[in-house]
Amino acid sequence: MSTFNRIHLVVLDSVGIGAAPDANNFSNAGVPDGASDTLGHISKTVGLNVPNMAKIGLGNIPRPQALKTVAAESQPTGYATKLEEVSLGKDTMTGHWEIMGLNITEPFDTFWDGFPEEIITKIEDFSGRKVIREANKPYSGTQVIADFGPRQMETGELIIYTSADPVLQIAAHEDVIPLEELYKICEYARSITLERPALLGRIIARPYVGEPGNFTRTANRRDLAVSPFAPTVLDKLNEAGIDTYAVGKINDIFNGAGINHDMGHNKSNSHGVDTLIKTMGLPEFTKGFSFTNLVDFDALYGHRRNAHGYRDCLHEFDERLPEIVAAMKEEDLLLITADHGNDPTYAGTDHTREYVPLLAYSPTFKSSGTIPVGHYADISATIAENFGVDKAMIGESFLDKLV
Repeated sequence: MSTFNRIHLVVLDSVGIGAAPDANNFSNAGVPDGASDTLGHISKTVGLNVPNMAKIGLGNIPRPQALKTVAAESQPTGYATKLEEVSLGKDTMTGHWEIMGLNITEPFDTFWDGFPEEIITKIEDFSGRKVIREANKPYSGTQVIADFGPRQMETGELIIYTSADPVLQIAAHEDVIPLEELYKICEYARSITLERPALLGRIIARPYVGEPGNFTRTANRRDLAVSPFAPTVLDKLNEAGIDTYAVGKINDIFNGAGINHDMGHNKSNSHGVDTLIKTMGLPEFTKGFSFTNLVDFDALYGHRRNAHGYRDCLHEFDERLPEIVAAMKEEDLLLITADHGNDPTYAGTDHTREYVPLLAYSPTFKSSGTIPVGHYADISATIAENFGVDKAMIGESFLDKLV
């Protein structure tokens, strides 16, 4: 069994690898040919060329239908498997919290018909602004400002909408509703959505600028999350004095719990990779854990059912993977996984309940191959064992398989 000075976990947001056994319970299964399969259907419909992930072992992951354009490697450089979700959910927070060792037995609330009038009225009373009722439903973040941004510029009304996640989002033009006002409104919305019947994972401020026909969202986004309901492995590491670095929206997802170095939001996947590589190169980062989320797969292409864009996004990450590997030290471990699926060929715009891939690579490996199919939380248990801390609620370590 190897032990590692540093572990780097990269979550390719929504990159699933085939319908989970319980997908029928989440409206994501159907007949075999109609089952959700993010990677498989991208490969089948628009082609997929990811030689660097394939080299580690992506094509060696056991599955009913092999990825058509990702061949198995006779001598992969790392270990690979797929992981199943235990928790009752298929959203970002549920996936990430389980990856860090929690079992979510009561899913967050989602609002496919829009938020109830009681919540909308409370926000209106607090803010002194009306809410555009027609926007109060599941909506693409860019489409909702294209549709209602001109009206907001004229009336000063709030654009409140939701998505496939248990989130409430408020979009506001920065020249119409100043950032500080938007943030205060979001803080109030957070305060009234902390328990059922409206237990939401996040409230998201979505500021934008521009003119009708040319609106763009800015980097002034702010997420207001709830903290995990029990200690995660991040907390265990932090309590042991071990460095934990968050890249992208990880700090938001965990509401800062257990994270002692927040490296900030990503402007794009490429920017996130840049930040990860910068983090790996910090002279003071000699021991510890980095946790990165790359969200473009999900936000830009999965929900918008854009298979070509999703494929190109995968190609872009794969092309940059050698840079991440080059930034590794001899006794580093790289883990690549996902938090749920979002098959761009599947009906609707919702996440899909899928297995997720797991790729593991280290310069210290003397062997390679596949490891048994496991569960999301096995990642956290492995990290915990490596650093000598207690695991969280669930998960079984596969550290002894990495030799």
